[in-house]
Amino acid sequence: MAAALEEDEIDNDDYYSLLNVRREATQEELKASYRRLCMLYHPDKHRDPELKRQAEQLFNLVHQAYEVLSDPQSRAIYDIYGKRGLDVEGWEVVERKRTPAEIREEFERLQREREERRLQQRTNPKGTISVGVDATDLFDHYEEDYEEITSGGFLHFGEAPLTTTDTAILSGSLSTHNGNGGGNINLALRRVTSAKGWGEVELGAGDTHGPLFGLKIFRNLTARCFMTAQCGMQFSSRGVRPGLTTMLARHLDKNTMGYLQWRWGTQSSMSTSVVRDTKSSHFTFAMQLGIPHTFIMMSYQYKFQDEDQTKIKGSVKTGFFGTVVEYGAETKISQHSVLGATVSVGVPQGVSLKIKLNRASQTYFFPIHLTDQLLPSAVFYATVGPLVFYLAIQRLVIKPYMRAQKEQELEKQRESASSDIAQKKQEAESAVLLMQESVRRIIEAEESRMGLIILNAWYGKFVTDNSRKHERARVIDVTVPLQCLVKDSKLILTEASKAGLPGFYDPCVGEEKSLKVLYQFRGVMHQVLSGDTEALRIPKQSHRIDNDT
Repeated sequence: MAAALEEDEIDNDDYYSLLNVRREATQEELKASYRRLCMLYHPDKHRDPELKRQAEQLFNLVHQAYEVLSDPQSRAIYDIYGKRGLDVEGWEVVERKRTPAEIREEFERLQREREERRLQQRTNPKGTISVGVDATDLFDHYEEDYEEITSGGFLHFGEAPLTTTDTAILSGSLSTHNGNGGGNINLALRRVTSAKGWGEVELGAGDTHGPLFGLKIFRNLTARCFMTAQCGMQFSSRGVRPGLTTMLARHLDKNTMGYLQWRWGTQSSMSTSVVRDTKSSHFTFAMQLGIPHTFIMMSYQYKFQDEDQTKIKGSVKTGFFGTVVEYGAETKISQHSVLGATVSVGVPQGVSLKIKLNRASQTYFFPIHLTDQLLPSAVFYATVGPLVFYLAIQRLVIKPYMRAQKEQELEKQRESASSDIAQKKQEAESAVLLMQESVRRIIEAEESRMGLIILNAWYGKFVTDNSRKHERARVIDVTVPLQCLVKDSKLILTEASKAGLPGFYDPCVGEEKSLKVLYQFRGVMHQVLSGDTEALRIPKQSHRIDNDT
C-alpha cells in the first residue's frame, strides 16, 4: 500500500461497543440497534440549538458505525485494523468483490510485505557473547598447583541487508586463557536467488583457526521438505582441511520435523533427529554415528502458559564419551528479556552451570565449569544457588523496577491521551443530556410495571484490595446511560469495552476497569459487578441485596 499503517496508528474506537452488539452480530441485530439509537439521537427531536448540534454529531457517528459494520468488506478491514484501516491509501487495489476472508488475507499479506521492506531498509544487528569460566578450584582443591580461571567469548556482530536480495553477516570470536588470547573474524555474503532458496559465501581470517573459505546453499525441495549443503576449506599450519555437510529436513506433521545429516571431514558423522514443538512442549530425539562422537540424546521441555512464559527442561545424552544429564528452567523477566539456567551433570565431564540471558536480539551465555568430579555439593549449589539468587533479584529488583516502568508508561499514556479523554468526556456529557427525556419515559414505563430501574451505576477503577487503600478509585457515574439501554425490563451489554457505549468514556486509560450496578427489579434491590469486557445481562436474582442492609 502507498501509505503504511503503523501499529501505533490503530485507534481504539469500538463501533461494536457504540452500537452495543456482539462482534459476531448479524445484519438483523445491527439494524435493530441502529434504529433504536437513531430514534434516541435524531436531531429533529431536539429544539434547543446546542442539543440539536450535539445530537447531529452523535447521530452521524452512529450512522458511520452502522455503515461500516453493515458492509461485509469494510467490516472485515475494520476488524483487523480499526477505523483508520479504512482510510489507508491503496485500498482501492483490493477488489471489492472479494469475500471478507480474502480481504483479511490480502491485508495480512500487505502488512508482511511492509514489515519486510522496513527490515531491508535498516540494519538488523544481532549479537551473541559467550564467556566460559573454569571455576573448578572452588570444589577441586589441589595443594601443588593453583589453576587460574579461564574465559572465552564469541561475538556475532550483526546482519546488514545490502539490497532486497543481498545480506552481509559479520561475526567473530575471541578467546583468552591465563592472559594469552586469539581470535577470528568471518564475513558472509548471502543472496536470495528465488522464493525457494538462497546461497552464501563465507570468508574468514584469524590466528585461532587460520583462513577459511566456505559455500552454503539452502533449497526448498517441496512444500514440506528442504535441504542445505555446506562445504568449506580451513587453512592452517597443518595444511588444508576440507569439510562437507549436507542436511535434509521434512515436515512429518504440523508440529514435527525430521532431520537427516551427513558430515565429512576431520569429524565425520551421520545423524538423524526428530523434533516436535507444540504450544505446551518441545521434544527432541537424536542419534549420531561418527568419529569421535557417537551418542543418543533425548530432551523434553514443558512450557507453562503463564505471563512469564516459564519453561522447565531436562535431557539425557549418552555415548562413547560417557553420559550427561541436564536440567534447568528459563523465564521471562521483562518485556524483552529471558533468563535461563541449566545444570549439567556427567561422567567424566563433572558438574557445570550454564546461565543464559536473552535481551532483545542480544544473547549472553555464561558456562561455568564447577568440578571434574561428581560431587553432591557441586550439584546442590549449582541447583539451589541460581534459584535463590533469582528469587532474591526478582523480589528486590525486577518487580519494583517493572512496577515503576508500568507506572511511567501509564503516566505517559495518560498525558498523550489527555486531549482525547477530554473530548470523549465532553461527548459523553452531551450524550447524557440528550438521553434525559428518553430516560424519563423509560423510568415511568418501568415503574408502572415494577420493572428494571437503575438506581446507581459507576464505571472505572475500583479499589477493593485492603493493601491498596491508599490508591484513589477513578470512576464515573453512568446511571443515565445504562437506564437508557433498558428495554422491556432487561439490560443486555455485549462482550466489548464499556468505554465505547454512548454516555461512557475511559476515566483511567491503561488500567483495569469494571462496571458496578445497583438496580431495583420487582421492588427488590440487586447489585452486580462486571469486568470491562464481560457480557452483562440483568436482572440477576443472585445479586439480591436485603433492604435491611
